Amino acid sequence: MSDDATPAQDSGRHLAESYLLLTATSLCWAGNAVLGRLAVGEVSPMMVVLGRWVGVLILCFVFLLPMLRRDWPVLKRHLPFLALLGATGFTGFNALFYLAAHGTTALNIGILQGTIPIFVLVGSFLIYRSGLRPMQGLGVVLTVTGVVTVSSGGSVDRLLALQFNPGDLLMLCACILYAGYTIALRNRPKVSPLSMFAVMAGAAFIVSLPAAGIEAALDRFQWPTPLGWLLIGLVTVFPSFIAQIFFIQGVDRIGPARAGVFVNLVPIFAAAMAVLFLKEAFHLYHAIALTLVLIGIYLSEKFKPA
Repeated sequence: MSDDATPAQDSGRHLAESYLLLTATSLCWAGNAVLGRLAVGEVSPMMVVLGRWVGVLILCFVFLLPMLRRDWPVLKRHLPFLALLGATGFTGFNALFYLAAHGTTALNIGILQGTIPIFVLVGSFLIYRSGLRPMQGLGVVLTVTGVVTVSSGGSVDRLLALQFNPGDLLMLCACILYAGYTIALRNRPKVSPLSMFAVMAGAAFIVSLPAAGIEAALDRFQWPTPLGWLLIGLVTVFPSFIAQIFFIQGVDRIGPARAGVFVNLVPIFAAAMAVLFLKEAFHLYHAIALTLVLIGIYLSEKFKPA
């Protein structure tokens, strides 16, 4: 940073860097949907989950070990809680995510992923009795309508017959699980988010071992092809590690409320990447569902209690 930069220039640069970090975070998370679809036929879902957390643990050991040692006296008192968060928010979510990728499109995954803030809103209301304004309620209704639209493929007949894509339902369960994880973070220990992430990654790795074992016992395990190994590496580095680091830095720079808005870019980026890289067809019902979800998210954010 230049010594003769004005405070306004410093502030503007700081804000621009923060926005860049958070936009890159959303791109990484959106890219996970594309990587999940590319992994179909190259590596089995639980092997992706296991390989992902092995890789993340190695990165944590290389980059976060000093921080982890510093915070360990506090972290060890909360190990059961952090292990539960890692098992559900990391392994559970990832397992359902990659299973869903075998049964639906990256486009649908991206749109459905946009429902997480709504589930967080509803869960916070049910558990903590957080305020829920009428316009936020409308946002919830619009988002649910968007989910039903994409899950039914825009077909009234399928909707009336309650015929939904199993992959979409798995992704919806993944979103609910991650929303629960997000709500539980309210009670996290007062330590660096990075050292806490390392502990949860360790728990995620441990839980992913029996998950991979069950997959093998069911004769559904697939050893990665060369492309499969590459995809595991990409998933490890970008959505799992870099995105987490960038998001934590973004929150530290501009606060959680403003940083959280950037998560809403995930369904937009995921839809664009699915069409661009996977050549998935973008139908009218996708446009309707995406619009409903984004409006729902906007209303829930815009009218949340101060």
